[in-house]
Amino acid sequence: MKALDTATLETLWHDADAREVRLRQVVADRLATQPPPVIDDQIVATYFFAHRSWTLQHAAQEISYHATSGTKDIPPGSLLEQCTGHAVGVDAFDGTGRLGLLHMAYPLKMLLQLDGHLTSTDILHTVAGAIIFDIYENQDVRLVSLQIPEAVLRTFPGPAYGGRGVRSLTQWDNAEPAFGTILKPTAGITPNEIAQLVEEAASCPLFLFVKEDENLYPRLDYSPVSERARRAVEAIRRVQDKRGGRGIIFAPHITGGPHEIMESLHAILQAGASGVMLSETFAGGAVRMVREATKDLRAPPAIYGHNAGIGVKTRGGIWREVIDLLARLDGMDFRQTAPIRHGPPLIYPYGDEWHASEAILTRPIPGIRPTMIARAGGLDQGNIILNLIDTEERGIAENVLFLAGSAINSIRSSDGKPNPRLGAEAMMQALEIHRSGELKGVPAETHLKALVSVAERKKLKALRQALRQRYAERNDG
Repeated sequence: MKALDTATLETLWHDADAREVRLRQVVADRLATQPPPVIDDQIVATYFFAHRSWTLQHAAQEISYHATSGTKDIPPGSLLEQCTGHAVGVDAFDGTGRLGLLHMAYPLKMLLQLDGHLTSTDILHTVAGAIIFDIYENQDVRLVSLQIPEAVLRTFPGPAYGGRGVRSLTQWDNAEPAFGTILKPTAGITPNEIAQLVEEAASCPLFLFVKEDENLYPRLDYSPVSERARRAVEAIRRVQDKRGGRGIIFAPHITGGPHEIMESLHAILQAGASGVMLSETFAGGAVRMVREATKDLRAPPAIYGHNAGIGVKTRGGIWREVIDLLARLDGMDFRQTAPIRHGPPLIYPYGDEWHASEAILTRPIPGIRPTMIARAGGLDQGNIILNLIDTEERGIAENVLFLAGSAINSIRSSDGKPNPRLGAEAMMQALEIHRSGELKGVPAETHLKALVSVAERKKLKALRQALRQRYAERNDG
């Protein structure tokens, strides 16, 4: 086979992440100096553009034409004028005028429904349409922020619960860390096996939340979600007296076409499920659909908005905080970000993107509850204390769910078999070390070694075993 030349290899090895990190820094600095305007009767979208030949000013004209009224001869004072977008700010980065930020205003007149509300689907259809992302002229483009008028924000349902509501629903004290877990195996399991896994999780006082995995589909002939939910709810009831009066949310996975999602939703609610999991990435509007369909129930299901496929939108297109803002407005009670962990990141977001995501999920928005952050994706006994310290120092602890999957369900006991009870015990031992304050002030770089030392000294066998398995290559103790 013919070897690739050096220039081709360098192109293929281009680190898009390094560029994205620097782009975020540049955009943040520019917006801090010249923030996008907030206009009562407009949605303002801010874009980063690198055009091949157009200036940013010309791009604004093209966007106005193709994304709004589709006409260039607009009579002053007409309905056409009220429905035509226009630039409200340009920040060119160099003398070409082709590289920089463009603030576009999209009139609510062309968007609002009869009762004054609109949907995230409609917003994205307009602000992220073909003229933005589908034409060759745009060498590079990012949708970096959205400014939505307060009156419109208040028309969105937002989360039914959010962090504080979830804690109230489960009788979980606001000062106590909230933990959840993910059922494993993630596929190829029957309703009976689901019941066993849920019963084991519900028997552990550590957890207030348990969910299925996105690989477990709802309409399997051998494992229909309605039967899974029914048996899981029965399993929770069997061990309720072990929970000291506290509840636990179980969220089955109900992905599919819109009609299938609704059928699955009704089935799991009839079975008594207190939560539900789906993703908006490949089913635009589905979260809002579920939220609206259940908002009048005495106890609506808590919605876990899974991130499956989010990188399709966020890596090279729409910035994460824009997607997460709309997810929160649509009604997600839980939204995954990522944990602080040792070494390089495992999943996105990280760095400034991570801070932006968690900020938009929790910052005050008029009429909208915060979404509970689910720190998941490599969360384990070795980094849980780092995450606890971070959330406490930032004042967001009550609004964070620590979600551990493999760190609970894949820890093996001495017989070599996965033992979720051992994994949960190890997590609780790490939690006790955090409460003792022994590792407070220990630098992140030496945290793991210090944690192993404490586990050895206190003879915390479960924690020591979990750390050996999770950090086999790094653990020299």
